[in-house]
Amino acid sequence: MRNTLPLLDKIRFPAIRRGKLETLQINVGYRCNQSCVHCHVNAGPNRTEEMTGEVADLVLDFLRRQKIPTLDITGGAPELNPHFRRLVREARKLGVKVMDRCNLTILEQPGQDDLAEFLASERVEVVASMPCYLRDNVEQQRGKGVYDGSIRGLKKLNAIGYGRDPALPLHLVYNPQGPSLPPAQATLEADYKRVLGEQYGIVFNKLYVLANMPIQRFGSMLITRGEFESYLSLLRDAHLDANLGGVMCRSLLSVDWRGYVYDCDFNQMLDLPMARGQNSRVHLNNLLDDTIDGNPIHVAGHCYGCTAGQGSSCGGALNEAAE
Repeated sequence: MRNTLPLLDKIRFPAIRRGKLETLQINVGYRCNQSCVHCHVNAGPNRTEEMTGEVADLVLDFLRRQKIPTLDITGGAPELNPHFRRLVREARKLGVKVMDRCNLTILEQPGQDDLAEFLASERVEVVASMPCYLRDNVEQQRGKGVYDGSIRGLKKLNAIGYGRDPALPLHLVYNPQGPSLPPAQATLEADYKRVLGEQYGIVFNKLYVLANMPIQRFGSMLITRGEFESYLSLLRDAHLDANLGGVMCRSLLSVDWRGYVYDCDFNQMLDLPMARGQNSRVHLNNLLDDTIDGNPIHVAGHCYGCTAGQGSSCGGALNEAAE
C-alpha cells in the first residue's frame, strides 16, 4: 500500500475553520465483509481494529454532554462491531438522530438476519453504498455477487418501510469508478430511481454522489497507474471557493475506533489529527466539556476532493448548481 500523504501534504489548500458542531461521526472498526476498490478506509474481512465498549461509552457521554444532534456510524461494516446496537439504542434514548453507513450485503451475513428490523425499530437513517445501478460497474468495484446482494438488501429495507415511510429514510451513495469527478447529483439520482424502480421496484429517498479521495486503497492504485498527479490536477482545477462554506469538516467531528479525533473521516485515514493547541493528538476524553467551534481545520491536497465541481461530502453534493 503506497502512502499518499507525503504527496498531499505538499499541496496548499485554503485555510478554513470550524463552525458549530452538529454531527459526531464515529468509525467503529475497519472489519468489513467486502473489499472495495474505491474504499478510502482500506477495510476488509481481515482487519481487526475495533472500537471497545469503553470507547463506545465515551462516545455516548460526549453526545450527552455536548448535546450533539446527529451520530453518524461508519466502518468497515459498522454493524459487525459488537457494541453497534447498544450505541444505537442508547443514542436514540438521548434523542439523537442516528445514521448507519450500510453496505447492504451485511444484511445477509450470519448473525445479521434481524438487522433491518432492528434499524427500523430504532428509526435509524440508512445511508447505503450503491456505486452504480448497473451490475457490471458495481461488481468491478465491489466484487462478484455484490450487486445481487445489494438489490436483495434494498428490497428487504423497502419491505419494512425504508424509502417509503418518512420516519425511515433510505439514501444511496455513488462513487465514480475511476479518477473522474462524479456527474451531476440530481440527474444521476433520477437515473437511479428510474432504473432501480423499473427493474426491481426499489424506491429510495436521495442519492449522494461522492468524489473518490486520493488516499488509501484508491490513492495507492492511482500511484501504481501513474494517474495520481493528473487526478489531483483535475480536482484542483475544478475547485470552487463557494464550496468552502459547506464542507463537512466545519460541522462534523470524526472519531476513530480508539477514540482519537480528526476533522473528517479522510483525515482520520491519513492520520492527520485535529489541530488543537500544542497537542499532536487529541482524544475524545479531552473534549467532553470543551468547545471546538472556531478551531482551524487540518487541510492538505486531498481536501480539493470536497471542493471540486459540485462539491462532495458525506451528505452528497454541496452545490448542485455548479454542475
